[in-house]
Amino acid sequence: MKFTELNLDSKLLEALSYMGFEEATPIQQQVIPLILQNKDLIACAQTGTGKTGAFVLPILNKLIGKQSAHVDTLIIVPTRELAIQIEMQIQGFSYFVNAGSIAVYGGGDGADWELQKHALQKGADVIVATPGKLLSHLKMGYVKFDKISHLVLDEADRMLDMGFIDDIQEIISYLPPKHQTLMFSATMPQSIRQLAKKILHNPVEIALSMSKPAEGVDQKAYFVFEDQKISLVGHILSERKHYDSILIFSSSKSKISEIVRALNRSGFPAEGISSNLEQDKREEVLRDFRSKRIRILVATDVMSRGIDVKEIHLVINFDVPHDAEDYVHRVGRTARVNAKGEAITLVTPKERQKLRQIEQLIDSIIPKIEPPGDLAKDQPSARPNPRPRPRPNRGEVRAQGSKKRKFYRKKQG
Repeated sequence: MKFTELNLDSKLLEALSYMGFEEATPIQQQVIPLILQNKDLIACAQTGTGKTGAFVLPILNKLIGKQSAHVDTLIIVPTRELAIQIEMQIQGFSYFVNAGSIAVYGGGDGADWELQKHALQKGADVIVATPGKLLSHLKMGYVKFDKISHLVLDEADRMLDMGFIDDIQEIISYLPPKHQTLMFSATMPQSIRQLAKKILHNPVEIALSMSKPAEGVDQKAYFVFEDQKISLVGHILSERKHYDSILIFSSSKSKISEIVRALNRSGFPAEGISSNLEQDKREEVLRDFRSKRIRILVATDVMSRGIDVKEIHLVINFDVPHDAEDYVHRVGRTARVNAKGEAITLVTPKERQKLRQIEQLIDSIIPKIEPPGDLAKDQPSARPNPRPRPRPNRGEVRAQGSKKRKFYRKKQG
């Protein structure tokens, strides 16, 4: 279905055409008409399906012709990276629409606070915010959310995982009783359903391809030992010199700088990003990665939902993620919106069980590839667990126990 069939204003269609978008994704086809009809909804869709456009486009459509200066839409997200990403998309989609937006998040200086305060006081049309920083402004008393028409909770499952449930409920207490609420989540645990019952009114529920990587992702895994990982990554990168956008995920912040140093020593210029970096530096690194000035970026799981970069060719899981759901979000950074991509996971013997949990979640077996050259000689056995020793019978156990008791009696004199 083309965007021209979704009853969007000609100004938005012009912006979409300018950005090269013609075909709506499945989630956009289902969600946009419902939002235009002012329905509450809870939508479950994997990352990379175009869900940001699914809620931003119809909201901007409603803002066309808005005269009064007040905050119309509040979008709450779990991380500052996602807040920045969504606000950038709003700027792109609203190129021909008179709608103002700002991202409200922590980590900045006094000037950032004043800029956010001014936008909240004067009434930017759309506020994209992380819960903690938004509450800090609300408690100062100068924020008026009494005329908000739309509340969007994006990546609601991640916000609950991060412990933001109380903050979200407190923020909702500042909103008028009557508003449209849109909840988007990559997964649908019971906690999300319970929250939906509290804050949504007769919602429409939509679920698309829940908890599975996009079809365009070529997935594979290597069985290796921990000390072989850097060498294997070097081999993988050497074979893919034509890839100009590569993302490497580690489950540990402490490993990021170690991996970056090792790659740089091996002749693969790389940069790292984690919550340890100052906000300005993080934004600079992300800008350079988006613009392809940085070819290889090493990141933590905090980044797995906060990086929106077109045409990431390869995702490498240096560590198997602790949570099987995080695997879906990691590999979802590539093959976005019907594109193609590659995802490679390095698996140590201790991580085999995590890999099995991922395969159960995505209902698919990830192909196992033999490491190259010398690495293959020392490759861990492909058998998940060593063959168990046969259990001795009770007679043997009693006989062994008797021998041990006689030995210790004799030894003690």
